[in-house]
Amino acid sequence: MNPTNPSELDILVLRPGHVSLAELRRLAAGGVRLQLDPTARAAMLAAQATVQRIVDEDQVVYGINTGFGKLASTKIAHDHLAELQRNLVLSHSVGTGEPLPDPVVRMVLATKAVSLARGHSGVRPALVDALLALANADVLPVIPAKGSVGASGDLAPLAHLACVLIGEGQARVQGRVVPGREAMAAVGLDPFVLGPKEGLALLNGTQVSTALALAGLFDAESVFAAGLVSGALTLEAIKGSVKPFDARIHEARGQAGQIAVAAAVRALLEGSAIDPSHPHCGRVQDPYSIRCVPQVMGACLDNLQHAARVLRIEANAASDNPLVFTDTAEVISGGNFHAEPVAFASDIVALALAEIGAIAERRLALLLDPGLSGLPAFLVRESGVNSGFMIAQVTAAALAAENQCLAHPSSVTSLPTSANQEDHVSMATYGARRLADMARNTAVIVGIEAMAAAQGIDFDRVPAPGAAPAPWLRSSPLVEAQLAAIRARVAFLERDRYLAPDIEAMRLWALRTCWPETLRRILPSSAS
Repeated sequence: MNPTNPSELDILVLRPGHVSLAELRRLAAGGVRLQLDPTARAAMLAAQATVQRIVDEDQVVYGINTGFGKLASTKIAHDHLAELQRNLVLSHSVGTGEPLPDPVVRMVLATKAVSLARGHSGVRPALVDALLALANADVLPVIPAKGSVGASGDLAPLAHLACVLIGEGQARVQGRVVPGREAMAAVGLDPFVLGPKEGLALLNGTQVSTALALAGLFDAESVFAAGLVSGALTLEAIKGSVKPFDARIHEARGQAGQIAVAAAVRALLEGSAIDPSHPHCGRVQDPYSIRCVPQVMGACLDNLQHAARVLRIEANAASDNPLVFTDTAEVISGGNFHAEPVAFASDIVALALAEIGAIAERRLALLLDPGLSGLPAFLVRESGVNSGFMIAQVTAAALAAENQCLAHPSSVTSLPTSANQEDHVSMATYGARRLADMARNTAVIVGIEAMAAAQGIDFDRVPAPGAAPAPWLRSSPLVEAQLAAIRARVAFLERDRYLAPDIEAMRLWALRTCWPETLRRILPSSAS
């Protein structure tokens, strides 16, 4: 995004401590101009004054006039404090791998600004202003994706962000990668000479792992909604029973997510003429992948809701170290940079993504089996000559299996660093980063299921070549709208064709955010 007139963009005012998930989703998408709530400046100035008083009085305080990590007991002379902060940023810029995606970098810039603006970091307000200026101009630091263990902060990736502020490193400006000094000039700023604690405040914190986890959460919400739609389409395609979605069943158990999912599916199917057409067909025991959609997807929703609460708190958190408390003029060392909450939340989102894809893949397999679905084998006429959706299901199975491996919790993996000073780490950054791959896999699986279910429904609607049209039943208005959206992307499969473009089109369908209100209102970022 490179707006020609940023002043015309919608304004999003960031209130430190109170930024919502819906606001974070908006800023990740771009197209907004960020402003800091002006009431935050007083707290920042007070914390900065506390730090300056410590320097002026020659008190020895970790992070202000000492070394770092294992070198915390080494006092640094006044005339080396600026060099100390600059060297800290440069020495920690050791990331590797592909750059983080633009939406993630936008969230990193914004959440780092919000964290510093809480007034516990002791930095100048000008640093926060610079972070927001970079975000607003879409001048995005190049941050390598790998190199953080998610403890003592996301040190390496945040150092690459901080490098741009001091005129080092790289940033993307209008599609070009430029040196940090040029990037700062693009937003009308000179590189900073960092003051006491400012470099450490920029490097400490969980903003990279949190931004990655938020991106994974938002994608998981999209594929969750798509999975409810694809499940409803499959139910209609096989003329399954809606009785397992009866509200009384789910109220008797009491699980909130299960109740919400059953209600959402009932709303999706309301007004369908397909279900009333087979009241005595005997389908009371559909396979679990159909019958237990509320139980499985409801549990996924509960997990997404929990992860969303954790990540919203973390996106607003003061997570550097040490922290400044101006009411008592104290600077206290702690461990808010440890990203264990983010690691657990990421693992929970991973579980949900794996299960959304797993149950969708089983419904897809059901659709292709004429003994279970009552539909033509592999959903194609003249099967044998045509393979239909046979190998598309193999792709879905491959991705579901890959997600099972990726869903292994990262939070249980810890390797000590920094001469055993940092002896337990969260691995949150990897745990959050792997969610992008999992969401993409799940979007493909759900997209293939939806395409196959539409094929199953359309067997009644699309006559065979040379055959006369026959009467057919309409589904609900909401399901018919989704069928139309699918058919706008992919055509009915009359005979085998090159399917890869269709699968990509359906992946994008599954990752879209414009779902019916029936679905949006139960998603965490819509309720925040």
